[in-house]
Formats: sequence, structure tokens, C-alpha cells
Amino acid sequence: MSGFDRYASTYQATVQSSIDFVGLDYDFFVQAKIAVLQELVTRHFGHSARPALLDVGCGIGQIHRWLLGRFREICGVDSSRQSIEEARRRNPEVRYEVSAGARLPYSSDTFDITTSICVVHHVEPATWLEFIVELKRVTRPGGLVCLIEHNPLNPLTRLAVYRCPFDEDARLLSARHARKLLSLAGLTGVGSEHFLLFPRAVPTLRAVERQLGTLPLGAQYLAWGERR
Repeated sequence: MSGFDRYASTYQATVQSSIDFVGLDYDFFVQAKIAVLQELVTRHFGHSARPALLDVGCGIGQIHRWLLGRFREICGVDSSRQSIEEARRRNPEVRYEVSAGARLPYSSDTFDITTSICVVHHVEPATWLEFIVELKRVTRPGGLVCLIEHNPLNPLTRLAVYRCPFDEDARLLSARHARKLLSLAGLTGVGSEHFLLFPRAVPTLRAVERQLGTLPLGAQYLAWGERR
């Protein structure tokens, strides 16, 4: 049984209790992830493109309902059966699979963008590269592999991780380390951007965040690479 099964029905409340000290709602962090992901998709594929998305380690599919209009297809996979059952209940339009193995249950070259959101820090560091190579395998040539992770250089992030019960096994990796892994996996055009620097979802502040994104200031970061 996956360690996340016990949190399938209380995931949001559990995360909220770990971040209450910053005075922000869980949904603020969800929307921030959605914003940076959509911006990346638009930059890479264009405004009118509707790529196919795979979310690896999708949990309860919290972000998927906000992405349905941006992608022609969304699939999610997770090792937690209870979490996938909850995701299916929340998002009947999304295709979900349960898989606990190292190999994803999809054919090679299937998706335009493969994401893994706050998952790598739960993977054994010795298998981080293997994990990313598998994300690459299911991504089509010209597509993107995208990681969203906690910034270990941000003290508030480290405190939130410390307070979260299902992050007891977390091994945080920096954006620099994530970029190195993406490059070692054979991806090109590798980059990263920190976000969640400001506690408000204001467009002008988001523009400032983008300007400062190369600095390790934000609570989380987005790292990406293109499959050739």
C-alpha cells in the first residue's frame, strides 16, 4: 500500500495545516503552479496548441480541473490507489492509472508534456536520474519534461516541509540539481524558474517574479527540458 493512501481524503487539509503559518490558502499555491505551467506550455507550444499532458505522481488530481481547457488530453498516474480513486471522483474527464513500478504504464513517445509535481523529493535520490529518463521515454520528440519542486534554499519552504507529515522522507533538490539531472537524461534547452516569491496572485507581481526567476528566492521552482 502506498504511504499516501491514508491521506487521499485529507490531502488538502494536511497540506493546509503545514502552511498555516504563512497565512495563505492551499489554493493559492495550486494556482501558482497552474500559472507557471501554462506559461511554459504557451512559450513552447504556442497559444492555440492543445498538447497532451501526463502528470506522474498526480495524487488526487488537484490541478487537473483547472487545466482541462488547455490540454486536449490529460492523464494521471500514481502509486496510491486511494488517491487515484479520489482523483477519478473529482475529475471524471481525466484518464487515471495506478502504477507502483519504475516503468510507467504508457508507450514511448505518447505525450507532448510530462510533468511531475512535488514528487521527485519522494523518490530515492539514487534513482532520480532513472525516474527522469522514464519521464523522457513517454514524451514525444519536441515535447517537454517538466518538474515542479520545493526550493530547499527557501527557509519557509523547509519549515513547511518539516511540518508536513507525508514529507518525512523528503530529500529536497535544488533547481541547479534538477537542471543537471534533466541534462544527464539527454534533454535539451534545459531551464528553470523560481516562483512563489510574493504572497499575492497579482499580475504585476508575477511579472516581477519572472524577472527574478533565475534567483533561488521563490518557495518553489519549475524546471524543464525538451526531448529531441
